[in-house]
Amino acid sequence: MTEILITDGTLITVDPERRVIEGGALLIRDDRIAAVGTMAEVEKLAAAGAQRIDARRMVVMPGLIDGHGHAGHGLVKSLGAAGTDRWVEACLKIYGHGSTAAFWRAEAELASLERLKGGVTTAVSLFGGGNDLIRNDAPDYALAYADAVGRSGTRSYLAIGPNRAPFPHRFTRGEDGRSAEVGLAEQMAVAEAVISGGTALHGGRVNVCLTAPVYGADRSQDGLDPSVIRDCFDRVMDLRARTGVLFTQDGHRSGSIAFAGELGALGPFALMSHAIDLTPGDIAAARDTDTRIVHNPSAVMSIWGRCPVPELIEAGVTVALGSDGAAPDRGYDMFRHMAQCMHYHRRHFRDPKVLPPGKVIEMATIDAARALGRESELGSLEAGKKADVILIDMFKPHLMPFNMPVTRVAHFVNAADVDTVIVDGRVLMRGRKVASADEAAVLEAAEAEMARVIADLDLAALTAIPDAYWRSARLP
Repeated sequence: MTEILITDGTLITVDPERRVIEGGALLIRDDRIAAVGTMAEVEKLAAAGAQRIDARRMVVMPGLIDGHGHAGHGLVKSLGAAGTDRWVEACLKIYGHGSTAAFWRAEAELASLERLKGGVTTAVSLFGGGNDLIRNDAPDYALAYADAVGRSGTRSYLAIGPNRAPFPHRFTRGEDGRSAEVGLAEQMAVAEAVISGGTALHGGRVNVCLTAPVYGADRSQDGLDPSVIRDCFDRVMDLRARTGVLFTQDGHRSGSIAFAGELGALGPFALMSHAIDLTPGDIAAARDTDTRIVHNPSAVMSIWGRCPVPELIEAGVTVALGSDGAAPDRGYDMFRHMAQCMHYHRRHFRDPKVLPPGKVIEMATIDAARALGRESELGSLEAGKKADVILIDMFKPHLMPFNMPVTRVAHFVNAADVDTVIVDGRVLMRGRKVASADEAAVLEAAEAEMARVIADLDLAALTAIPDAYWRSARLP
């Protein structure tokens, strides 16, 4: 048995009583939290040989949960200078025709490192570009990605499933240029193989879930034969029921939540992302089926429309926070997304009382754990839960004076303030030094792999800074 005793910290527990314990202590035994309380209560429970971590002038809180992101985007985020449309085109070209196992491993290591250093201990990532392109022609790329994320020591949910109809879709393997067309049946077989292989990796810290394209009733199903959409969702929901995995989608908007209900895709197993400009019917469908929503306040979709977060919460819907990272204008810093979330909705309502600091912390911890069906294990500092814990160094100019810790975490902390990260009782970072990865090697591999892709696919033009970046009020 191994023990870690964290002492003299300010504990933001997010437990049922939402206790904030000044001069608190937390005891970890193996992979679980054994005790939470004052130093007088907890220190006496620790063995003489317990590893001690002094948390003076630090906040101790649950590891953060990123409810929505994209595998692959960590390497291509710098290609966005020319605008969103060209960036999306580059992503699709890279993922579908230029990627290799080395590409997916390098991106997984880079994204995992960024998340880890920002205190994100659990993350959901679609394997590619959401509705537009999930890499699903063979299981090896997704399994390489899942293995690399698992080696980082963090928890992950990797979403895979069919692409948007019509079928088939053409993919090219970057290693040798071999091309193949892949139909719906083949894509579903790949998804099942990834579920089978991925869930066996790294002691259960790697999870695989299913995804499928978003279709909206108000957009005439994009001109497709409804039977094609129904067949796709019947297959996905059958596989989900047989395997018991979660289901997530990227890009819900007005009318599409209710339509997903008609397709049998709503329930406590469903995690629906973006969810902008929802209709009353959408909100009712999410509420009545206990479907969970992921809000991505920094995403482009949150510029096009608004996810009605306060209204959803007041209706009794669980809402988690996501980064939608990475992308040209955002990364995996969940503290940034907390602050963005508050200001975004306060501006909409012209009311600074909307979404208090504690609520957005809940959205990145206990509410996100509930959205994943893991509330009994993750999302708060409580005895018996998994030991996913972060320590934030608050002894910094932008975080002083040392009062109102909940306010300061939600409004002023950033990813670089995270000092220590523990997942499953294992110290992955201490004093901002990562034990689970060679940081320089990860960065060098990412740079080399992206340079190869840019050269192979002739994308160098997308790395130029546009003239319109300067002296202009807007891009053309």
